[in-house]
Amino acid sequence: MNWKTYITICSVLLMMACQELPNYLAGDTTLARAGRKVLRLRDVESVVPRGVTGDDSVALLEVYVDRWVRKQLKLQEAEVLFSSSEEDIARMVEEYRQALLIRKLEQHYVDTGIDTTFTAQEIADYYNAHKADFRLDLPVVKGRIVRFDEEYRQARRLKELMGSSSATDQRDFDDICFKNEFTVNDFREHWVDFNEFLSYLPAVRSQNYNSMLSSTAVQEMRDDRSHYYLKIDAVRREGETVPLERLESTIRRILFNQRQGEVIRRHEEELYTRSVENGEAKIYGREKPAGPEPHDD
Repeated sequence: MNWKTYITICSVLLMMACQELPNYLAGDTTLARAGRKVLRLRDVESVVPRGVTGDDSVALLEVYVDRWVRKQLKLQEAEVLFSSSEEDIARMVEEYRQALLIRKLEQHYVDTGIDTTFTAQEIADYYNAHKADFRLDLPVVKGRIVRFDEEYRQARRLKELMGSSSATDQRDFDDICFKNEFTVNDFREHWVDFNEFLSYLPAVRSQNYNSMLSSTAVQEMRDDRSHYYLKIDAVRREGETVPLERLESTIRRILFNQRQGEVIRRHEEELYTRSVENGEAKIYGREKPAGPEPHDD
């Protein structure tokens, strides 16, 4: 009987096992052996999902059995080659087990004892106390860009409206852009990297546009098909402090990590104090020996 026929029979037995295969057959069917290890049908009952039959079930079993044999052979060779290292391996495994348990315990402390709410004031306080740690590598800006066809006849009027501080003029600007379906990229409410701002313009990568940062007036650019107006309302240059708005999520993570550490330390101290007080833990040699009573000369 060849391997594939044997696996097919075993897969049939496996499916039968899911249907209350008799005990005398279910646990004793041997699929493979590798050195001292034996793989039986009962060991792989979960390998073939319910509903998988025929060639698919055979393929799954073939792959699993082949991998199992290879793994066992490698493990047995490793045991022979590194038998002198058994104690070191056992120690490392135990250290890893302990580390996992402690990590799980600390996560339990955090999950049950941490407050994940951070007020705007807490975030601002941290930001103000650590401004020196947050410096920009590149300029960031707030501003707006409008793109329109070169043939648009009211370009001058559009420019005047864009540069105006009047709320009425700004509404007129928005209405014109909407009616004419001009493309508007509005970054007035949040900071963006200057390079990102430039990506919406016909800017040449090799050219330096930092001179634009010195003006809050409406500036112009053109390409073969379109005309662009841009207005930079606010600038933070390289080396200046990163705006708070760009750091809120980062500061939340920092505050969370701090609070997490505090929760873990508090529970650790409570556990230590309680265990010492009830006699479950003791460090010998910590008590000061009683010396002779002082006396007057």
